[in-house]
Amino acid sequence: MSTDITIADVSMSFETPEGRKDVLQNVSYTVTPGHFVAIVGPSGVGKTTLLRILTGLTKPTSGTVQVRGHAIDGPPDGLAVVLQDYTRSLMPWLTVEKNIALPLRGRKMSKADLSTRISESLAEVGLEGTQKSYPWQLSGGMQQRVAIARALATRPDLLIMDEPFASVDAQTRFDLEDLVLKVRRDFGITTLMVTHDIDEAVYLSDEVVVLYGKPASVREVVEVDIPFPRSQIETRNDARFAELRTHVYSLVRGLTQPNEAA
Repeated sequence: MSTDITIADVSMSFETPEGRKDVLQNVSYTVTPGHFVAIVGPSGVGKTTLLRILTGLTKPTSGTVQVRGHAIDGPPDGLAVVLQDYTRSLMPWLTVEKNIALPLRGRKMSKADLSTRISESLAEVGLEGTQKSYPWQLSGGMQQRVAIARALATRPDLLIMDEPFASVDAQTRFDLEDLVLKVRRDFGITTLMVTHDIDEAVYLSDEVVVLYGKPASVREVVEVDIPFPRSQIETRNDARFAELRTHVYSLVRGLTQPNEAA
């Protein structure tokens, strides 16, 4: 259950009242099937614009994105998305189970199969027995777990996350990071995530793609050569983790030239 993504010479420009604004320029990168890739860069560099292009919601000015060898012209099959603001992505008037069932509408599933799929998805994120609860009855971290469970319920082969943990406290963020590592281990889903948290990017990823410049291009792809499984204590205190975090931070701030040894 994994998929390959090829981003080839993607550029993006917008017309504004002040004139043409070039956001992305010749962005190229190939995602290895089953890998977790974090996209980082300075604020306003175009990370979310790139995600919108990858989801098929925005067409690039030039260049192509291919999923499984086919150029996309809309949301590709097998795509699930988790957003930062779970209060907007979850319907507060629907129970947890009905929220999870939303993307499954139109699929030919019996009620028994649907119930099983919902239960399995909630179990994966540690929320067994919450089917009849409403989102507003749950903590912020639990609501984001529901959003992840809803994504998993579709059995995606491509998961895209846009700052998924930015709206929760630090401890909950650590818990959700470890949940994502568990989902990756259990499902092997190809995942791309935008984050401003460089420690998080290094902790979760196989590669960190650093966008930089105006317009932005890929400054460097940093391979995270830290073995799995990873731990909030051992991994974050590892010397190699500190080296990679410092290198990525320096790239984001423009303090280090690309391709220097990390």
